[in-house]
Amino acid sequence: MIMSMYNIVCVTNRKLCNGDFLERIEEIAKCQPKAIILREKDISEQAYEALAIQVLDICKQYDVRCILHSFVDVAIRLQADAIHVPLPILRNMRQEQKEKCNIIGASCHTVEEAKEAEQCGCTYITAGHIFVTDCKKGVPARGLDFLKAVCESVSIPVYAIGGISGENIQSVCMAGAESGCVMSGLMQCSDVADFMEDFKK
Repeated sequence: MIMSMYNIVCVTNRKLCNGDFLERIEEIAKCQPKAIILREKDISEQAYEALAIQVLDICKQYDVRCILHSFVDVAIRLQADAIHVPLPILRNMRQEQKEKCNIIGASCHTVEEAKEAEQCGCTYITAGHIFVTDCKKGVPARGLDFLKAVCESVSIPVYAIGGISGENIQSVCMAGAESGCVMSGLMQCSDVADFMEDFKK
């Protein structure tokens, strides 16, 4: 049984990572986050599969949920039961593909997208970006009112993304979200364990 110690989901980005990527994944996994989403969309399916095998193995060692991203066929081949996809990929997923995944997530940026994702069989969604973030430079944040509207529009868990920190995670949860997702903070912080303390349950 997967037991998370910290109320946060890690989203990976090799390009932002300080130091060795797999070592960073292991440092994060040791801290027992809710999950690690392996979001590396800039590589080929073959390269992603090779990386996913290694990350899944690390996550298994520490009993942390690993959610693969975008590459549905890779998830099925590796018998990974969790996948996160952009909405266009979700729309094209076949029923037999969905049936092989116990967990299906999608990225949503409007209330309408959130409703559609739920109707398409998602077990959770991410909504964002909620706060100003360097990952979306120059793009206005959607804010907590948007997050609350999304949470009220669906019956599945919502995870906020975009500028999530230990300082605002409580406001995110008060808006109705299950929790939040962090990318750059966990990829770049000097001490993962210290960074994660702000998200302790």
